[in-house]
Amino acid sequence: MAKTHLKTVSPTTVFRTVRLVGMPNRRPNATYRTREYLTEAEVERLIRAVKDNRHGHRDATMILVAYRHGLRVSELVDLRWDQVDFRHGRLHVRRVKQGTPAVHPIIGDELRALRQLKREQEPRSAFVFTSERGSPFTTAGFARMIERAGVEAKLGFQAHPHMLRHACGFALANQGHDTRSLQAYLGHKNIQHTVRYSELTPTRFKDFWRERDA
Repeated sequence: MAKTHLKTVSPTTVFRTVRLVGMPNRRPNATYRTREYLTEAEVERLIRAVKDNRHGHRDATMILVAYRHGLRVSELVDLRWDQVDFRHGRLHVRRVKQGTPAVHPIIGDELRALRQLKREQEPRSAFVFTSERGSPFTTAGFARMIERAGVEAKLGFQAHPHMLRHACGFALANQGHDTRSLQAYLGHKNIQHTVRYSELTPTRFKDFWRERDA
């Protein structure tokens, strides 16, 4: 058998992450937005904006439920009817990201909205929020709806679903609820994620520069 002069060598190719020339690494979303939450009045404007949609009641109820319970969009679209206790007015909240589950009260207007939604849902589904075909609503679909509603409501900035979760935290902090209760309500494992709401509440500095009697 003839000898060969070929020999094996170690590869010298270095595989790197492909990145377009002139395109910097993307920074966190917060650096592109003026703020990450909505006020209570802005949430109400979003709800009014979607009521004229083809499925206005469903869309308005989605926004209301996400806001009242501080739901992430994935938690909202995965919501099922067996989590809604109509008899006692309670919502059994399941959290993602290893969040802590909780049982939340459902008050009058929200309870009525959910009852109507279930009564009118066609076709029937185990999921609360569904498309015309009966499939669960998608996270992308809800994000598009919120963005369109923000434009219709003339908010002046791009709205996104997670603003509703932050809006819930700030609204409850403004009502004077303590940080530990907020942590449990929002399902945060780490209380540092909850502290931001009490830190930015406008009532935190309400006694600063108050006029004193001469």
